[in-house]
Amino acid sequence: MAFDRVGVVGLGTMGAGIAEVFARAGIRVIGVEADAEALARGRGHLERSTGRAVDRGKLTAVEREEILGRVTLTTSRGDLREADLVVEAIPEVLEYKLALFGELDRICKPSAVLATNTSSLPVTALAAATGRASQVVGLHFFNPAPVMRLVEVVGTVVTAPTVLSDIGDLSANLGKRAIVVGDRAGFVVNRLLLPYLNHAAQLLELGVADRDGVDAAVKLGAGLPMGPFTLLDLIGLDTAYEIMGALFDETRSLRHAPSPLLRELVGAGLLGRKSGRGFYAPAEEPAKPGDKSDVATFAVQGSPSLAVRLAEAGFKESDDPDVVLHVGDRPVVEHAVRLARPERLVGVHLAEPVVELASTVLTSAEAALAARDLMTVIGLTPVACKDRAGFVLDALIFPYLNDAVRMYESGYASIDDIDTAMRLGCGYPHGPFETLESLGLARVRDGLRALYAEYREPAFAPAPLLDQLVTAGLTTFPRP
Repeated sequence: MAFDRVGVVGLGTMGAGIAEVFARAGIRVIGVEADAEALARGRGHLERSTGRAVDRGKLTAVEREEILGRVTLTTSRGDLREADLVVEAIPEVLEYKLALFGELDRICKPSAVLATNTSSLPVTALAAATGRASQVVGLHFFNPAPVMRLVEVVGTVVTAPTVLSDIGDLSANLGKRAIVVGDRAGFVVNRLLLPYLNHAAQLLELGVADRDGVDAAVKLGAGLPMGPFTLLDLIGLDTAYEIMGALFDETRSLRHAPSPLLRELVGAGLLGRKSGRGFYAPAEEPAKPGDKSDVATFAVQGSPSLAVRLAEAGFKESDDPDVVLHVGDRPVVEHAVRLARPERLVGVHLAEPVVELASTVLTSAEAALAARDLMTVIGLTPVACKDRAGFVLDALIFPYLNDAVRMYESGYASIDDIDTAMRLGCGYPHGPFETLESLGLARVRDGLRALYAEYREPAFAPAPLLDQLVTAGLTTFPRP
């Protein structure tokens, strides 16, 4: 069907962005808000967004006026009676959305499609609140909607295939890449992203590494746009907590249980940027360098090239060193106890330009400080952590990759759709399957086994498909 007139209910930042997307594509839009004050805020969102596009040379002044001219703003939901499609973008409260869908079902013409922009709530429940369940879909845009190219199109068990096809075609006409999936909490992007962010909070609680160290390890070591705590503050800790709650309600997996730290911060009203403080505070001063060691000598186990770099930087290799750097297997403490002076050994995991420095229960503060200074001198960014499976980077990334394999193995989404969703929806440089194949399937499988052995978290056990591919000697995932 043709979607010549589209309604958008809720004109907050997200809803206004969705209205702009349709208007940019030449579609007439009816934007609805609860009252005049909210409507004025929605108009402001539209004017500022399109104004920025003009300033950046993305739109001309004439094009901007044409876009704004296609949007009719109103406080009356009755004005949606002739809309071909209505997209709901009100707050993520199921009771509010259920009431709205019931009302839209009474107002809109029988042929109209009703869509929700929910990021985690069940689309099926919203469809059941109407008399047109076959014409209800999820249409999940990403913020900022005019810029982000991904849209998740979510069908229920009763959504008509023609409706999904029509919405997919519409998404393409909007300049978006549509990923069509079923009605599972979190869909593709949030089902993979939020457990990883939640896991970062759990590592912080466990004291595996500090906030800045975790963010640095992920941003620099994995090349992601930002660290997990910076991203959580951007998303909003309350939003993250709500999505994790929806995931846990559906799966009852400990992997999806919201971190107590996340719950505590939300309870205290520390929601991230929207409240002025979350994991970070806006006026927070950068951490000061701290004390320096007088390290002069070193020994390296497991990496001749690292020894060469340190020697070239002016340090001396010694049989009685200030610090012993062990590059290799963990537990690091098992290597430390073989030394006459176990307190001098620090584990090293290179993920250039990051280097994770693992202290054991025996490592002295002096040795940890010496290792940090050595790595800084040769141009690496040191991240202090405990002697735990996966240290920081692998402990966060490997379970995320495993989640992606399980998602594909279940038949929920294709490898290409999952990779595309994470690249376009999160700005990742590579999708999870591209990352898996780059790191090596066997390395990830073995790393997951180590994580499972230490934490006994069932979700850390390698997905059966990953285990089978490694056993078969394959290094890539078979693609149709």
